[in-house]
Amino acid sequence: MLEIIDLDVFYGASQALWKVNLTVERGRVTSLLGRNGVGKTTLLRTLAGQNPVRSGQVLWEGEDITKLASHDRARRGIALIPQGREIFSQLTVKENLETGFGLLPRQQRKVPDEIYDLFPVLREMLKRRGGDLSGGQQQQLAIARAMVMQPRLLMLDEPTEGIQPSIIKDIQEVISLLRNRGEMAILLVEQYFDFAKALADDFAVMDRGRVVMAGEAANMVDEEVLRYMAV
Repeated sequence: MLEIIDLDVFYGASQALWKVNLTVERGRVTSLLGRNGVGKTTLLRTLAGQNPVRSGQVLWEGEDITKLASHDRARRGIALIPQGREIFSQLTVKENLETGFGLLPRQQRKVPDEIYDLFPVLREMLKRRGGDLSGGQQQQLAIARAMVMQPRLLMLDEPTEGIQPSIIKDIQEVISLLRNRGEMAILLVEQYFDFAKALADDFAVMDRGRVVMAGEAANMVDEEVLRYMAV
C-alpha cells in the first residue's frame, strides 16, 4: 500500500532523513525501531504530510502523494496517532471521537459500536473531559478517534509510552485484531522491543536518519536490532 523511495527530509539546513526506503503492506504490521532522535517520528510526520520532502517519493497505492497536503492524505485513509496522543483535553470523550467525522460523508458520521467493544472504558466515560483521563485511557481514545475516520494506513508513534501494563496488553490485542482483518496496513514506532516484536510481521531499524536494517520479523536477529536501541 505504501512505498517510500529515497526520502530526504530537512529541518532548515539540518538533514533529518537520508535516502529512506521502506514498504508497508496491507494486513501486516511493520515495526519501526531505533533509539530516540534517529528520525522515526520525523518519518511518520512526513508520511502524514506534516513535513515537506526535499527529494524522493511517497507512493500510496501507486499514486505519488509526495506533495499532497495532510488533509488530502487523511481523506485517502492515512491516519497518524502521534506521540503524546494529542487529544483535545477540554472536549469530552464523545466530542473527541466526533472530531473524526470531518473526513466522512454525512451519512457515515456515527461512532461504530465496535469502537466501544474494543475500548469498553470509553463508553463509560463519554461525558468525561479528555484531560481527565489517565494516560492509558487517553491512548485508547486516540486510537479510537483515528479508527472513526476509517483509516487504511494506521501509524502509531510509541503507543505504550507511559502506560500501565494491563492497557498495553489491551492495545496489543486491538492492533493484532486490526492487522488480522487484512484490510489495513499498520506502521508502528515503538521503544518497547518486546511489544514491537510480538506484533511485527516486518521490521525496519533506523539510525541517524537512515534505515540500517529491514526485513521480515521471522528473520529478525534480536541482538542485532537491540544494538541499535541501546542508549
